[in-house]
Amino acid sequence: MSTIRHNWTKEEIIAIYNKPFMELLYEAATVHRLHHNPNVVQVSTLLSIKTGGCSEDCGYCPQSARYETEIEGNDLMSVSHVKAQALRAKANGSSRVCMGAAWRNVKDGEEFDQVLEMVRTINRLDLEVCCTLGMITENQAQRLAEAGLYAYNHNLDSSEEYYKEVISTRAFQDRLDTISNVRKTNVTVCSGGIIGMGESIEDRAGLLVALSSLNPQPESTPINALVAVEGTPLEEQKTVEIWEMVRMVATTRIVLPETQVRLSAGRTEMSQEGQALCFFAGANSIFAGDKLLTTPNPDINEDMKLFEKLGMIPQKPFTKKVQPKTVDAENSEFQALGEKPKWTRPDYKIERNLEKQK
Repeated sequence: MSTIRHNWTKEEIIAIYNKPFMELLYEAATVHRLHHNPNVVQVSTLLSIKTGGCSEDCGYCPQSARYETEIEGNDLMSVSHVKAQALRAKANGSSRVCMGAAWRNVKDGEEFDQVLEMVRTINRLDLEVCCTLGMITENQAQRLAEAGLYAYNHNLDSSEEYYKEVISTRAFQDRLDTISNVRKTNVTVCSGGIIGMGESIEDRAGLLVALSSLNPQPESTPINALVAVEGTPLEEQKTVEIWEMVRMVATTRIVLPETQVRLSAGRTEMSQEGQALCFFAGANSIFAGDKLLTTPNPDINEDMKLFEKLGMIPQKPFTKKVQPKTVDAENSEFQALGEKPKWTRPDYKIERNLEKQK
């Protein structure tokens, strides 16, 4: 039986990634069955609660205020609107609602208080709640935990080396520090990356070294295929081939055996057969809904038809961990501290990002 390892080397992971395809699939599927029910897939709905206007320069992201894209920005959603969307997600078979806000980092104040109320509201609907709000302090993580947050997403995106080719407005270490702050609470960690940004296989292995070195390893790891959006620095990147996606999913499954591996962005480019291969290779979580923050996603009805063909069923909420308790704002032990943390602004520049700026 496979055991959790935190000392994977890049060379070992590259060797797994490059195995003959059928051998890799068989090994990944074997590991998958040791730790998970292969016929159960977690369905999450991603909701952009605040779109566009981000100050960061992430080369893949159409929500950056620095680039000319056709993204329509919106202010923070109301709690009632979020509740209505969560109820719709639940009716469609989702067990988790992930709320994303285009922020560099969380700032204490009215907007964060509103997000905490959204967390309380969704948890009380008996749905798992995940947030991705940028960098957070330990106190902010504690406040989210108290509200009933189930998971916090903060992707590493790529290897530490290739990260410097994509983002210059926050350091790789800031991402690790945010995950560390979340780990000081009872909130689970969701962290993964993106392939197809021009990185090498060595970089893909480097991402998995970083994720597997975390102790504990993330409970959820999204594997995104880049959706190249016009106006972003990475707009010219070619679509990731399905074979690369399957290899990445399979390798992730072997290296992170107990983690839920999520098939995330880029699913619209995949055939149903391609997605089925990813499920066989160890993917057991998907994002449902017509949009992933700003990029297209398969229709929920199409997903359910595919599940039916494959004999798969959606995972029930709180299967992996008990439902967190929600503490009302007035009974909260953790209050806003008005913190102004010094998150890093690295001193390197990325030419292609600078060329695309308005």
